[in-house]
Amino acid sequence: MNQRADFPAILQSFFTKRLIAQRRASPHTIASYRDTFRLLLKFVRKTLRKSPSEIAFEDLNASLIAAFLDDLESERNNGVRSRNLRLTVIRSFFRFASLEVPQHSLLIQRVLAIPNKRQQRPLVGFLTRPEVDAILAAPNRDTWLGRRDYALLFLAIQTGLRVSEITSLRQQDLVLGTGAHVRCEGKGRKERCTPLTKSATAVLAEWNREQGYENTRILFPNGRGGRLSADAVQYLVAKYALAAQHNCQTLNARRISPHVLRHTAAMELLQAGVDRAVIALWLGHESVETTQIYLDADLAMKERALSKTTPSDGRSLRYQPDDKLLGFLKSL
Repeated sequence: MNQRADFPAILQSFFTKRLIAQRRASPHTIASYRDTFRLLLKFVRKTLRKSPSEIAFEDLNASLIAAFLDDLESERNNGVRSRNLRLTVIRSFFRFASLEVPQHSLLIQRVLAIPNKRQQRPLVGFLTRPEVDAILAAPNRDTWLGRRDYALLFLAIQTGLRVSEITSLRQQDLVLGTGAHVRCEGKGRKERCTPLTKSATAVLAEWNREQGYENTRILFPNGRGGRLSADAVQYLVAKYALAAQHNCQTLNARRISPHVLRHTAAMELLQAGVDRAVIALWLGHESVETTQIYLDADLAMKERALSKTTPSDGRSLRYQPDDKLLGFLKSL
């Protein structure tokens, strides 16, 4: 236990002991936490005129943290979601600090009590089957790049893998025989297997033959044989979505991202009657409740449910005045 509230030492211990040694956090998670504290330390330097190594733990009170969160929105134009994610990182650090510097438990509890901001949750975007077909038809399969992009898009739409999962795939992660599937390491270093359809198996087998098989070779390499960046995948998805607008007018003015392809895979499973628990496992979600967003977005499913209900006969009932107290509550 630290007798003195040495903030730099506690922060370094948080990264080395808690995140890396105990939680074995992924590089992506560590980078996200690192970026949050870089922003926080910049804000503290600007506000308190202290360099990061001079900051004391007691400087990081609830008022300062709240001001930092406000600054993210007002000065950096962060949305509510980004603001809440930064707060989640800060809470994780303060929970760790509660064991290291219990003498500051009151300060820590006040920081932990800072609430998330409520945010509007828009309906998820997904593609219809004609839109999927138009995008898959867009790559020029007479070129190496077109064939690579076609195979990548086909896999993304069928499996719903995240961008980071797709770009890290190697040829050894594909099993194309009986029980064809793809293995990947998702969030939290969780390994999962996703089955492949016959058509996806055929596309990937053809792509593998063209590449030449080598266990450790990147499945979808860039022009130099290395791993594609997330920005590169974003670019190629947007490029083919734009090209597909000529054959599918419903794609006009829509922003199609790699995550929309993931949502599309989930919606096709849902519309095929697959249970929510299976979809959560398929996508690598922590909780079944995460798949609720797909139920909210599926208008066709709601219309089918509506068609099974008994419509009202439209007859009006005689008005009965409410109790005064109930009337007051109803007026609020």
